[in-house]
Amino acid sequence: MSHRHRHHRAVGAAVAATAALLVAGLSGSASAGTAPAGSSPTAAETLRTDAAPPALLKAMQRDLGLDRGQAERRLVNEAEAGATAGRLRAALGDDFAGAWVRGAESGTLTVATTDAGDVAAIEARGAEAKVVRHSLAALDAAKARLDEAAAGLNTADAPVWYVDTRDNTVVVEAIRPAAARALLAAAGVDRSLTRVESRTERPRTFYDLRGGEAYYINNSSRCSIGFPVTKGTQQGFATAGHCGRAGAATTGANRVAQGTFQGSVFPGRDMAWVATNSSWTATPYVLGAGGQNVQVTGSTAAPVGASVCRSGSTTGWHCGTVTQLNSSVTYQEGTISPVTKTTVCAEPGDSGGSYISGSQAQGVTSGGSGDCRSGGETFFQPINALLQNYGLTLKTTGGGEEPGEPGEPGGTWAAGTVYQPGDTVTYGGATYRCLQGHQAHAGWEPPNVPALWQRV
Repeated sequence: MSHRHRHHRAVGAAVAATAALLVAGLSGSASAGTAPAGSSPTAAETLRTDAAPPALLKAMQRDLGLDRGQAERRLVNEAEAGATAGRLRAALGDDFAGAWVRGAESGTLTVATTDAGDVAAIEARGAEAKVVRHSLAALDAAKARLDEAAAGLNTADAPVWYVDTRDNTVVVEAIRPAAARALLAAAGVDRSLTRVESRTERPRTFYDLRGGEAYYINNSSRCSIGFPVTKGTQQGFATAGHCGRAGAATTGANRVAQGTFQGSVFPGRDMAWVATNSSWTATPYVLGAGGQNVQVTGSTAAPVGASVCRSGSTTGWHCGTVTQLNSSVTYQEGTISPVTKTTVCAEPGDSGGSYISGSQAQGVTSGGSGDCRSGGETFFQPINALLQNYGLTLKTTGGGEEPGEPGEPGGTWAAGTVYQPGDTVTYGGATYRCLQGHQAHAGWEPPNVPALWQRV
């Protein structure tokens, strides 16, 4: 049997085996998130799209031009699309070239492949297929070479680069084309893999900005709480690394002594966490409009094209879409990678604050350009990488357990562990493959959440 024939038989088998676990296609109906009694939970149920608060839905309506029903259906469709894309990524293997959603309600999922023989399997899952030249692995490898080359260059005039799965290329955004050419030459990347785009504004970090609730560093500069977390019995919060260095003291918005930075990385990454004193309690909420609590139920990463909203005390709730996942951005202080690029605006006062899709935590505000009057772009540090780096557990309304020892991909499933697509674990004597990046917590055991895990 040829390798090609074996591959397509495996793809077909994987699709057939999972067909009953998700709704058929992307129906665009809120009923897509409702499973019959006794059946496995849908992706929308797993990710609690019904937990999206009115303030977030209103911001989606304003910023994305939707009505209430469209906003609710969009969150359902994005949850289902992420699960479908995860299963197809596992089935297609090295052929996989990325996935994204589009449409006012994110009703269309497109999955790219380098092999035309995969089209039938993709369409069988209710997605559109796009046959492209380069695999996602090849694009990611080229982008990694740019990251390595940037360490030895001044990239201020070519400040942003990322993998654009929709165009099957690696994009370098440059103020001066010569700067992009210099970066590409230093990286030795095949020009057939790349595209140079023009930009006029340099991204910047949002020092002295508030997002969510404000806090002060050494009674001076001001940033924002990203997401409450725990580490064992210690409580605290995640935020941006550029807000403070390890050892810096913090006070709350009320100027009451709050905590101390335990770790901080910037540049390179833009992540930090603060351990708080006994006067402060970690809650599973983000500050919403009018002081409303916006609940956080997990940290499943949203796909390209998905809606994402940011809470900031300077500019309130603002929403947009995820435009690129694997991005690098150069600020005056240095290059940060990988970050997620969005169309959400921000202004001074929003730094370190919370990005959330539905009820799923996405990341903390790093920087960007523009403003909320004329429009802008922002970059956020993904929350799962931050949690993994410091061994933190996101505070969620789903319960959330602290692992005795963090689990490892290929080992036994453990609550509190951050898993990436393709990681394998054992649970109940069976082996499961991770479909979407997330931090595990009680209630999200592999057999219970087919949107996140596939039995192999």
